Amino acid sequence: NSINRSQQTRLTLSSIGCEVIAQLTSEKHLLQEVERYRPDVIIIDIDLPDRDILENLRSVQSTSPRPMVMFSQDDQGQSIRRAIKAGVSAYVVDGINQKQVRPILDAAIASFNQYHELKDQLESTRGELANRKIIDQAKGILMKQRNMDESTAYHLMRKTAMHQQKQVIDIARNIIQAAESFGV
Repeated sequence: NSINRSQQTRLTLSSIGCEVIAQLTSEKHLLQEVERYRPDVIIIDIDLPDRDILENLRSVQSTSPRPMVMFSQDDQGQSIRRAIKAGVSAYVVDGINQKQVRPILDAAIASFNQYHELKDQLESTRGELANRKIIDQAKGILMKQRNMDESTAYHLMRKTAMHQQKQVIDIARNIIQAAESFGV
Protein backbone atom coordinates (compact mmCIF):
# COMPACT_ATOMS: atom_id res chain seq x y z
CA ASN A 1 0.00 0.00 0.00
CA SER A 2 2.18 2.81 -1.24
CA ILE A 3 1.19 6.46 -0.99
CA ASN A 4 2.52 8.82 -3.63
CA ARG A 5 4.10 12.15 -2.76
CA SER A 6 1.08 14.34 -3.53
CA GLN A 7 -1.18 12.11 -1.40
CA GLN A 8 1.37 12.28 1.43
CA THR A 9 1.46 16.07 1.19
CA ARG A 10 -2.33 16.26 1.29
CA LEU A 11 -2.47 13.90 4.30
CA THR A 12 0.19 15.86 6.17
CA LEU A 13 -1.58 19.15 5.58
CA SER A 14 -4.96 17.69 6.53
CA SER A 15 -3.49 16.23 9.73
CA ILE A 16 -2.58 19.73 10.96
CA GLY A 17 -5.97 21.20 10.11
CA CYS A 18 -5.26 22.66 6.69
CA GLU A 19 -8.00 22.38 4.11
CA VAL A 20 -6.53 21.53 0.74
CA ILE A 21 -8.86 23.26 -1.70
CA ALA A 22 -7.02 22.42 -4.91
CA GLN A 23 -4.11 20.31 -6.00
CA LEU A 24 -2.39 20.95 -9.30
CA THR A 25 -0.15 18.52 -11.12
CA SER A 26 1.13 21.22 -13.48
CA GLU A 27 1.92 24.89 -13.06
CA LYS A 28 0.34 25.73 -16.42
CA HIS A 29 -2.89 27.17 -15.02
CA LEU A 30 -1.57 28.24 -11.62
CA LEU A 31 -2.64 31.88 -11.85
CA GLN A 32 -6.16 31.00 -13.03
CA GLU A 33 -6.56 28.44 -10.25
CA VAL A 34 -5.29 30.87 -7.60
CA GLU A 35 -7.77 33.47 -8.80
CA ARG A 36 -10.53 30.86 -8.89
CA TYR A 37 -9.94 29.34 -5.42
CA ARG A 38 -8.33 32.36 -3.63
CA PRO A 39 -6.27 30.20 -1.23
CA ASP A 40 -4.87 31.59 2.02
CA VAL A 41 -1.51 29.98 1.28
CA ILE A 42 0.05 28.38 -1.78
CA ILE A 43 2.10 25.30 -0.99
CA ILE A 44 4.50 23.94 -3.58
CA ASP A 45 5.98 20.50 -3.06
CA ILE A 46 8.54 19.95 -5.81
CA ASP A 47 11.90 18.23 -6.21
CA LEU A 48 13.58 20.92 -8.28
CA PRO A 49 11.90 24.27 -8.94
CA ASP A 50 12.50 25.11 -12.59
CA ARG A 51 12.30 28.43 -14.39
CA ASP A 52 8.71 27.85 -15.55
CA ILE A 53 7.35 27.24 -12.06
CA LEU A 54 9.22 30.25 -10.71
CA GLU A 55 7.91 32.47 -13.52
CA ASN A 56 4.37 31.28 -12.79
CA LEU A 57 4.85 32.01 -9.08
CA ARG A 58 6.12 35.49 -9.97
CA SER A 59 2.98 36.05 -12.06
CA VAL A 60 0.78 34.99 -9.15
CA GLN A 61 2.58 37.36 -6.78
CA SER A 62 2.25 40.31 -9.12
CA THR A 63 -1.43 39.64 -9.91
CA SER A 64 -2.92 37.90 -6.89
CA PRO A 65 -0.35 37.98 -4.05
CA ARG A 66 -0.42 35.13 -1.54
CA PRO A 67 1.96 33.65 1.01
CA MET A 68 3.86 30.81 -0.67
CA VAL A 69 5.72 27.94 0.93
CA MET A 70 7.98 25.77 -1.17
CA PHE A 71 9.08 22.31 -0.06
CA SER A 72 11.94 21.16 -2.25
CA GLN A 73 14.86 18.78 -2.43
CA ASP A 74 17.03 21.47 -4.03
CA ASP A 75 19.32 23.00 -1.41
CA GLN A 76 21.36 25.13 -3.82
CA GLY A 77 21.65 28.75 -2.73
CA GLN A 78 20.93 30.00 -6.23
CA SER A 79 17.66 28.04 -6.37
CA ILE A 80 16.60 29.37 -3.00
CA ARG A 81 17.36 32.98 -4.03
CA ARG A 82 15.40 32.58 -7.28
CA ALA A 83 12.43 31.14 -5.38
CA ILE A 84 12.46 34.01 -2.87
CA LYS A 85 12.70 36.50 -5.77
CA ALA A 86 9.67 34.81 -7.33
CA GLY A 87 7.69 35.52 -4.15
CA VAL A 88 8.17 32.39 -2.05
CA SER A 89 7.79 33.35 1.62
CA ALA A 90 9.40 30.19 3.02
CA TYR A 91 11.68 27.67 1.33
CA VAL A 92 12.08 24.32 3.07
CA VAL A 93 14.53 21.61 2.03
CA ASP A 94 13.87 17.89 2.60
CA GLY A 95 10.12 17.77 2.19
CA ILE A 96 7.18 18.15 4.50
CA ASN A 97 7.59 17.18 8.14
CA GLN A 98 4.31 17.07 10.06
CA LYS A 99 5.75 18.66 13.22
CA GLN A 100 7.33 21.54 11.31
CA VAL A 101 4.57 22.39 8.83
CA ARG A 102 2.35 24.54 11.08
CA PRO A 103 5.20 26.78 12.34
CA ILE A 104 6.54 27.09 8.79
CA LEU A 105 3.12 28.09 7.44
CA ASP A 106 2.58 30.56 10.28
CA ALA A 107 6.02 32.11 9.74
CA ALA A 108 5.45 32.37 5.98
CA ILE A 109 2.08 34.06 6.48
CA ALA A 110 3.53 36.48 9.05
CA SER A 111 6.48 37.27 6.78
CA PHE A 112 4.20 37.82 3.79
CA ASN A 113 1.89 40.11 5.80
CA GLN A 114 4.80 42.11 7.20
CA TYR A 115 6.32 42.54 3.74
CA HIS A 116 3.04 43.79 2.30
CA GLU A 117 2.44 46.17 5.21
CA LEU A 118 5.90 47.67 4.63
CA LYS A 119 5.26 47.85 0.89
CA ASP A 120 1.93 49.63 1.49
CA GLN A 121 3.60 52.08 3.90
CA LEU A 122 6.31 52.78 1.33
CA GLU A 123 3.74 53.44 -1.40
CA SER A 124 1.77 55.71 0.93
CA THR A 125 4.92 57.62 1.88
CA ARG A 126 5.90 57.99 -1.78
CA GLY A 127 2.42 59.33 -2.57
CA GLU A 128 2.59 61.81 0.30
CA LEU A 129 6.03 62.96 -0.82
CA ALA A 130 4.85 63.41 -4.41
CA ASN A 131 1.85 65.41 -3.19
CA ARG A 132 4.12 67.50 -0.97
CA LYS A 133 6.31 68.35 -3.96
CA ILE A 134 3.26 69.43 -5.97
CA ILE A 135 1.97 71.59 -3.10
CA ASP A 136 5.41 73.14 -2.65
CA GLN A 137 5.61 73.89 -6.39
CA ALA A 138 2.18 75.53 -6.31
CA LYS A 139 3.15 77.57 -3.23
CA GLY A 140 6.24 78.72 -5.10
CA ILE A 141 4.13 79.87 -8.03
CA LEU A 142 1.79 81.81 -5.74
CA MET A 143 4.69 83.32 -3.81
CA LYS A 144 6.28 84.56 -7.04
CA GLN A 145 3.09 85.72 -8.80
CA ARG A 146 1.39 87.34 -5.81
CA ASN A 147 4.50 88.37 -3.90
CA MET A 148 3.46 86.53 -0.73
CA ASP A 149 5.27 84.42 1.84
CA GLU A 150 5.02 80.63 2.05
CA SER A 151 2.56 80.59 4.93
CA THR A 152 0.20 83.00 3.18
CA ALA A 153 0.41 81.01 -0.08
CA TYR A 154 -0.47 77.77 1.71
CA HIS A 155 -3.29 79.49 3.64
CA LEU A 156 -4.73 80.77 0.34
CA MET A 157 -4.63 77.27 -1.19
CA ARG A 158 -6.27 75.81 1.91
CA LYS A 159 -8.97 78.48 1.97
CA THR A 160 -9.66 77.91 -1.74
CA ALA A 161 -9.83 74.15 -1.22
CA MET A 162 -12.34 74.53 1.60
CA HIS A 163 -14.42 77.01 -0.40
CA GLN A 164 -14.50 74.70 -3.46
CA GLN A 165 -14.87 71.54 -1.31
CA LYS A 166 -11.70 70.05 -2.76
CA GLN A 167 -8.42 68.85 -1.38
CA VAL A 168 -5.38 71.12 -1.22
CA ILE A 169 -3.54 68.80 -3.64
CA ASP A 170 -6.28 69.38 -6.25
CA ILE A 171 -5.95 73.15 -5.90
CA ALA A 172 -2.16 72.84 -6.16
CA ARG A 173 -2.49 70.85 -9.38
CA ASN A 174 -4.86 73.48 -10.80
CA ILE A 175 -2.39 76.26 -9.94
CA ILE A 176 0.45 74.40 -11.65
CA GLN A 177 -1.69 73.61 -14.68
CA ALA A 178 -2.79 77.24 -15.00
CA ALA A 179 0.78 78.48 -14.66
CA GLU A 180 1.93 76.04 -17.35
CA SER A 181 -0.93 77.06 -19.65
CA PHE A 182 0.03 80.72 -19.35
CA GLY A 183 3.75 80.01 -19.55
CA VAL A 184 4.41 81.36 -16.09
